[in-house]
Amino acid sequence: MTVTNVSEADRNAWPALPYFAWRETYATLHLWTQIVGKIRLSLTPWLNHSWHVPLYVTTRGLSTSPIPYDARAFQIDFDFIDHTLRITSSDGGQRQMQLRTQAVADFYSDLFTRLKELNILVRINEHPNEIPDTLAFTKDRIHADYDPLYANCFFRLLVQADRVFKFFRTGFIGKASPVHFFWGSFDLAVTRFSGRHAPPHPGGVPNLPDAVVREAYSHEVSSAGFWPGGGSIDFPAFYSYAYPTPPGFDNALVRPVGAFFSQDLKEFILPYDIVRNAEQPDATLLSFLQSTYEAAADAGGWDRAALECPLGSIGVPRPV
Repeated sequence: MTVTNVSEADRNAWPALPYFAWRETYATLHLWTQIVGKIRLSLTPWLNHSWHVPLYVTTRGLSTSPIPYDARAFQIDFDFIDHTLRITSSDGGQRQMQLRTQAVADFYSDLFTRLKELNILVRINEHPNEIPDTLAFTKDRIHADYDPLYANCFFRLLVQADRVFKFFRTGFIGKASPVHFFWGSFDLAVTRFSGRHAPPHPGGVPNLPDAVVREAYSHEVSSAGFWPGGGSIDFPAFYSYAYPTPPGFDNALVRPVGAFFSQDLKEFILPYDIVRNAEQPDATLLSFLQSTYEAAADAGGWDRAALECPLGSIGVPRPV
């Protein structure tokens, strides 16, 4: 991967995503992805750190990847170019539904009707996770907005973040997560592990069992990602945090200019627009990812020499 000055075409690849302009679509889409993600959750054996539940960025949107179902497999894909939801199965079955202005309850009903037509019978917990004070999916007729323009902008942004996160991941030979989209918190994330156990997490995440949170944070991490915003951060942003938070982490000097430590969230924040408007968006984002990881690793006393390696090059094996 070569970092170069951004062309006009590249600049368009990092679209504007104003929080207040699309937050109603964002809220609806968050709930739709939870429904789809819970289908994967309900049929997949538990994998460490809840790695069996996320969605993945594709060339057209987000996907569950193949989900086992008896001797078959099926997957569900959000297509934010044609604005459809597709269900495909390994025996050739296929159904789709249009992504449009539609209440969460209707989306739920339509999706499960199409699954039944493919002889896929599944039940999920109908209550959203990690969102306070919400209705069951089957009763939610409040969230219904879907703006295809902003859904597509969100997808295009994820493509760029996914690409840079994957490049950043090549510089670490310790345990690291895939780049994946967590529908509970509605963020794209990549996580590095020191290899050491962490103290039990206190839990307290809205509508999420403490046992799930404690399993997710069973080991020390430095985690980074992208989040569309919410609460005190009313703008899209990249973030980076450490668990457990080592002393001095919040006072570390990180790059680029404009990144800051949020005392509310207890993590470093880089407003997305700083990356989008930079002459070198990739390099700007990489500087944030690297400097915040270094802050966590240095403050936490990680064995960096044993865990790190140069960023990967196409076709060149890592020297050992």
